[in-house]
Amino acid sequence: MLEMQNIEKNNAISLYDEVTIETGFVVLKFNNETTENQQVIREVDSGFIQFHFCAKGDAAFSFNAGAYRLPLKEENSLLLYNPQRDLPMNMVLEPGSWVISILISIKKFHSLFSTEADYITFLSDENKDRKYYKDGSIAPSMAVVLNQLVNYNLHSSIKPLYFKAKAYELLSLYFNRPEDVDIEQCPFLVDEENVAKIKKAKEIVLARMAEPPTLHELAEEIGLSLNKLKEGFKQIYGEPVYSFLFDYKMEVARQLLATGTYNVNEVGLKVGYSTASHFIAAFKKQFGTTPKKYIQALG
Repeated sequence: MLEMQNIEKNNAISLYDEVTIETGFVVLKFNNETTENQQVIREVDSGFIQFHFCAKGDAAFSFNAGAYRLPLKEENSLLLYNPQRDLPMNMVLEPGSWVISILISIKKFHSLFSTEADYITFLSDENKDRKYYKDGSIAPSMAVVLNQLVNYNLHSSIKPLYFKAKAYELLSLYFNRPEDVDIEQCPFLVDEENVAKIKKAKEIVLARMAEPPTLHELAEEIGLSLNKLKEGFKQIYGEPVYSFLFDYKMEVARQLLATGTYNVNEVGLKVGYSTASHFIAAFKKQFGTTPKKYIQALG
């Protein structure tokens, strides 16, 4: 059951899209292009795990008749699961917000990770009957997939196949995140000062993405050894520094191209490519198409 509660009822159609991947596996896409908050209510029974990803803007979930509220900020995710009771979606999207949700039955989910119960903590025998909640940040590699789902514009006949592939990719990237690593096996992460330095390193490379420092310069600037920088960055963000930066730069480039304000050369320069050919090659490596063809597809 889906119910839209908004002032202008004709907005409901453009706000919401649902694609059934297979039995017990659904992708929901919410895109609030209106100027007002929009509320979505959908029944979800206790047999489903919920993944919510906010690609843009802000949203919030209400539970227990509004007694409890969970915010979902831009570039953040929520995992919700309660095997003891139904957990209906009651979500409010702010204007200009994009949210992608995946609902997957616990039975289907177990089939994906049947040999990995120790890795996926809430699948363990000890936790399988307990409610589970987790929030986290969206890595650039995940943001790429989310934007591909939001901006889907291929032929309608392949939509279920495309969404299935992207949903699996998104879940794979989600569970590849280092937050799921046992902290006892990663003593580096216990040291809050080290974690703060690694987060500072991320801020530095993103702020200077057009001319980033070398790894040696970055390590010196944050006050960590080169090895600790490399190991710690991969533990916290799931990939090496420059792989992370590449994903981020390509996503910035995609968004700049989508605005129609800049040409290909200008976008390349903004994200640090002195020659258009190098930028085009990097963009094609990331998205499987050239910047020019990407812009044409948008039109």
